[in-house]
Amino acid sequence: MPITQDAVKTLSAQLYDWSLRRVPDDTKDALRRARATETHEGAQRVLEIMLGSAMRAEKEDRFVCSDAGVPVFRVTLGAEARWEGDIKAAIRDGFAELVDRIKPPLLKHVTNPLTNERGYFGKDMPLVTWEVESGVDWIEIACQPKALGSGRWAQAETFSFPSLAEIEAYVMKAVMQAGSQHCPPVIIGVGIGGSFDVAAKIASKATYRPIGSLNPEPVLAAMEERLLRAVNATGFGPMGTGGDTTALAVHVDYSSGHGYTPVAVCFNCWINRRTRARLHADGSVERME
Repeated sequence: MPITQDAVKTLSAQLYDWSLRRVPDDTKDALRRARATETHEGAQRVLEIMLGSAMRAEKEDRFVCSDAGVPVFRVTLGAEARWEGDIKAAIRDGFAELVDRIKPPLLKHVTNPLTNERGYFGKDMPLVTWEVESGVDWIEIACQPKALGSGRWAQAETFSFPSLAEIEAYVMKAVMQAGSQHCPPVIIGVGIGGSFDVAAKIASKATYRPIGSLNPEPVLAAMEERLLRAVNATGFGPMGTGGDTTALAVHVDYSSGHGYTPVAVCFNCWINRRTRARLHADGSVERME
């Protein structure tokens, strides 16, 4: 049976709602590990406050942060999936219904870049990227709202035949420019290669990877380890209070491309909002996170 437009509308709205009220389990675990190893007393207290806020929001069904960000979705279409209706319209309609009913109400974060007028809707909202997965018959929807702190400091630059050392130096340049303004400890995504737009997409997708997972590329696994040590050696610490914990993870991925090599860097704040679920052909919903 085909996956219905109503099913996509309902699930996409739920994913956005869920993402605002719960810090992912891997992120809470990473915060606990950071609290256990943090050597700075002030940073220890901040990490305790973060964990307490995460648990209280979950228990009381409240937003973890008042900045709900803007709605950002990544949709993976199974090559063998059957669906009916307009998936993009379903996501748009789901968000519109959520705006009307969600408690507490969302603040008006969607901004027209030409006029700086704020509201709930606008051109290309919600923001949706698309992928196709071979050999499966489901549709997967992931939601990762982007707030001001983490979204503001993403950047990209294009190099010609860069060395790994040059790439790492650029990542650290982005880290130093962001300082503590992205609400650390952060998750850092790095995309290398492809074209300009592909590198940015890779960087964003890398932040979805579970914290603590091992990069299957040994070269990138070693790069992630070096970068994580370097980022935490900056001393910015949780929320800029100083300490050993500026990042919880650095995740790097790449694509082959031309001799010009774009490198993109993006950040998720300590809340690391993300939710993900699959709609199956039999009508069932499998919540992934």
